[in-house]
Amino acid sequence: MSTAPQQIETKGATCRIYRDAPAWDGLRTAAVGGFRCESAAAGAEVLARAEEELRAEGFKAILGPMDGDTWHSYRLVTESDNSPPFSLEPVSEPHDREAFKASGFAPVSSYISARASLDEAIGPAAPPVMDGVTVRPWDGEDAQGLLVHLFDMSAGSFAANPFFKPISREAFQALYEPVLPAINPRLVLFARDAEGLVGFLFGFPNLAEGRAPKTAIVKTYASRRRGVGHLLLDTFHRTARDLSFSEVIHALMHEKNVSRDRSQRHAAHVFRRYALMGKRL
Repeated sequence: MSTAPQQIETKGATCRIYRDAPAWDGLRTAAVGGFRCESAAAGAEVLARAEEELRAEGFKAILGPMDGDTWHSYRLVTESDNSPPFSLEPVSEPHDREAFKASGFAPVSSYISARASLDEAIGPAAPPVMDGVTVRPWDGEDAQGLLVHLFDMSAGSFAANPFFKPISREAFQALYEPVLPAINPRLVLFARDAEGLVGFLFGFPNLAEGRAPKTAIVKTYASRRRGVGHLLLDTFHRTARDLSFSEVIHALMHEKNVSRDRSQRHAAHVFRRYALMGKRL
């Protein structure tokens, strides 16, 4: 069976079916992505069409909105302070959530984004120190080598996350190469000890704010040693402030992930909530 997504269109709505989605609780699972609707009723109708086809093929569950896997766009907004979207943030249209709910979908995994002023995030404490661990920014050279490091750390650190699905190095590079020109190398950090790489943090300016963004975004970070994540996050905050940013966004954290606790420790307040929706067939 082809793994290419199938486009479905009805009056006032469209979506794509991905038949090679991550499994949900061991069930044969498809994903619905590329979702657009002009009304909740129109959205429910196109989801019903997708469900009908997938039931007939023996699928037992659907996830959505998800463009195939968690490496690509997924999640819908469930709660917001109505501030503008930030760079690379999933965006929901007004009727998306109602359409999924009307079709019998319910949240299966929840996420948040939080914001803080950098002064509050840093606070009065001295920079943390870990014996034998150094944090250095990317030097701006060898972009392909950077992507190799990011891929290796991401694939290893996130393998236990809900709905994780392996991706090839080539596919990962294709995802991140378009972002490279917008990256400030000082906002990409690597932590190393005597044995090698033990953590990374990938951040970038919020280019949705225009040519002179005031906000730096922590897109993702991971570590292999206790305490390294905190060290990376504090270093990022201080670097961003030195670069004249005034705010930080801790983006798209799983609600139950340790990164949420770290975010709260740095005075960040939730301003957006998201959900991945699911339905058993």
